[in-house]
Amino acid sequence: MKTWHPDLSVSDSPLYMALAEAIEQDLRRGTLSPGDKLPTHRDLAGRLAIDVTTVARGYVEAQKRGLVQAHVGRGTFVTGAARTATETVQPDARRAVIVDPSMNMPPEPDDPALVARMRAGFSALAADLVPLLRYQTFGGAPMDKEAAALWLGRRGLAPSQERIFITPGAHPALLAILGTLAKPGETVLSETITYPGMRSIAAQLRLRLAGLAMDDHGILPEAFAEACERETPKALYLNPTLQNPLTFTMPTARRTDIASIAQKYRVPIIEDDAYGFLPLNGPTPVAAVAPDLTWHIGGLSKCIGAGLRLAYIVAPEDGRALWSFAGAMRSGNVMASPLTTALATRWIGDGTADAMLDFLREEAAARQAMVASLLPPGSYRADKLSFNIWLPLPHGWTRSTFNAHMRASGLGTVASDAFAVDGTPPEAVRVCLGGPIGRLQLQTALEFMAHALEGPPEMAGSFF
Repeated sequence: MKTWHPDLSVSDSPLYMALAEAIEQDLRRGTLSPGDKLPTHRDLAGRLAIDVTTVARGYVEAQKRGLVQAHVGRGTFVTGAARTATETVQPDARRAVIVDPSMNMPPEPDDPALVARMRAGFSALAADLVPLLRYQTFGGAPMDKEAAALWLGRRGLAPSQERIFITPGAHPALLAILGTLAKPGETVLSETITYPGMRSIAAQLRLRLAGLAMDDHGILPEAFAEACERETPKALYLNPTLQNPLTFTMPTARRTDIASIAQKYRVPIIEDDAYGFLPLNGPTPVAAVAPDLTWHIGGLSKCIGAGLRLAYIVAPEDGRALWSFAGAMRSGNVMASPLTTALATRWIGDGTADAMLDFLREEAAARQAMVASLLPPGSYRADKLSFNIWLPLPHGWTRSTFNAHMRASGLGTVASDAFAVDGTPPEAVRVCLGGPIGRLQLQTALEFMAHALEGPPEMAGSFF
């Protein structure tokens, strides 16, 4: 806690306003810094011989000015550089409520020091903002590709800059890759329970998506080999690390087996590595095992933030594949946003991206611990770093009744229909633990869910 004793006598303003002004002035002087924890209301009131309510009002006024942020149970923290009254930026309430609970979102950073670092990155861009409003080098400028290479190197990848392509998110990349590999009516393989975005893109391109049998380690090599003999597939789509929605991670030996089969039948692999940066020592990417065939998609949505809409693509070693992909990307998207690309480059270079990853790992583990304390072992699938659980439904629950029951809880639950490629979807749901929901609200929602699962839906009292 910061030992801070402001002098309120220098101001003619009411005491609570003088306190907010003192915070602002001391930020300018450097007496206070972003991330500092301020004294408690009672402690500061005692030091200054003023009423506790006055301190509380002063902190609220400082928060309105964007100087501090209060966290229940943790205290009040300095969050950023001081602003004048005309510089104060108020949150846009219209944006604050636009949340899609069906998305598998990472927890949102609430650590004051981390938020301050993120804001500093935005502020630094303002020093050279105008050039970022221009059209930029297609596929990424050299300095941005250098940052991408540094980031991908954390996954054991070392591609040349010519093979790196910066795109506005993973979805446009998937659309372009599949559009160059397969024609309408042709077959693409995937897990039988897979990422719903892949299902949507395949449907848009009128491709036949065929699911492969799986075990706890991912698709079965023998099922892949049989499909290669039977289907003549144009590509294999994999989400091998913290797979969405089942949360498993394909081990290195399985990745090697799958790569060997792909090389035998010359089937391109699309490796969607959205969650690959979360494990500290995750398995080697498929792209490192079969670089001649693999399209690696290193999206930033799950490991930094979905609002960046940025992905680092590593194309196969065959340069001809990149030419077709580049043409498809240019015609559909022109370029990734220079603003978000520059921000990602800065955050990677100054360590903010790594700090955000550390936060996500810690927060995901804490939230998974909540689940483990409330649900019986073996009743769900999860990884300690995953942002969701996969929940088979017991006691006569159906996915429709469960989703209806959980609608007002704040948890994002998605029925298995969104993920099932072939056959009848199982009675199961994906439950997202991230997004803007805080730990206290999450705990309450999980307790509500656990209580409902103790018996059949008739016992839950939500249906009449």
